[in-house]
Amino acid sequence: MDKLSYIVLLLDFYRNLLTEKQRDIMSRHYEEDMSLAEIAEEYGISRQAVHDIIKRSEKILIDYENELGLVDRFLKQKQELIKIKELLSKYEENEDIKKSIEILNKLLDI
Repeated sequence: MDKLSYIVLLLDFYRNLLTEKQRDIMSRHYEEDMSLAEIAEEYGISRQAVHDIIKRSEKILIDYENELGLVDRFLKQKQELIKIKELLSKYEENEDIKKSIEILNKLLDI
């Protein structure tokens, strides 16, 4: 998984553990794809200050993940659900299995 996707996933899980300013800046940078200069102008701070907030927030998010492991657990469970779906797909003619696959697709957001 690339860094951008990983940070966005960390934000999904741990966003509310950041300060409001950290949440806003991280969201603008990673989810809205705003540049450091654009964010700095909006906040009336330097580009370096925005960079520092982003780096500090990334470290906080990674520290939370290292302690709690929610993202890792989520990704492992998703991989296991994909394996289950693949195994069940061999027997799709069975109506109960077909319904089970539909449920798995919803869980996997497919």
